[in-house]
Amino acid sequence: MTLIIAIDGPAASGKGTLCRKLAEHFNLPHLDTGLTFRAVAHALRQDGLPLDEEALAQKAAKEIDLSRLDKSILSAHDIGEAASKVAVMPSVRKALLEAQRAFASQPSGAILDGRDIGTVVCPDADVKLFVTASPEVRAQRRTDEILAKGQEANFDQILQDVKKRDERDMNRSDAPLKPAENAHLLDTSKLDIESAFQQAVSLVEKALAQRSLD
Repeated sequence: MTLIIAIDGPAASGKGTLCRKLAEHFNLPHLDTGLTFRAVAHALRQDGLPLDEEALAQKAAKEIDLSRLDKSILSAHDIGEAASKVAVMPSVRKALLEAQRAFASQPSGAILDGRDIGTVVCPDADVKLFVTASPEVRAQRRTDEILAKGQEANFDQILQDVKKRDERDMNRSDAPLKPAENAHLLDTSKLDIESAFQQAVSLVEKALAQRSLD
């Protein structure tokens, strides 16, 4: 049985960790679509190419191997900054959209997380979740994450960055960040990952039970 789960939400909402746990639980391939944009930026930088030439970025996007995305490399802050420059290019978004949809069309299905999965990438997904948390909670999580790596972090600056990114993502003209009409809202502000995971599993199982009745 094919099962496609679409998970959207803002940065540091916990959706990435949740997706990995759900993928393991339901034995599904998982794609963090945010890494695909980072992979394009990383490829351009590796080859010493400019980030502002759309034709070069589009070519890089078409050559990305989704099975070889290395989160440990692509999660670097500077790659994230570079990715924000290529992510606004229509031809790059189109090329990656095709790759993401191909990933979702595997026989088993898949679980994808990002910012427009339920609205654009997989509008017919079997289950859609919109995972969120307050900006303050998300900024604290990001701060703790950086400090745990032995690096310096300024909570106020990170909070400002979180709010700025939210505003940019929600107000962009192409595929803005917003819950799909039929998405289940999961607020993780007061939940640990295990509680959020159990709630998500329950939502997926209810959707599957309903599907078997239809």
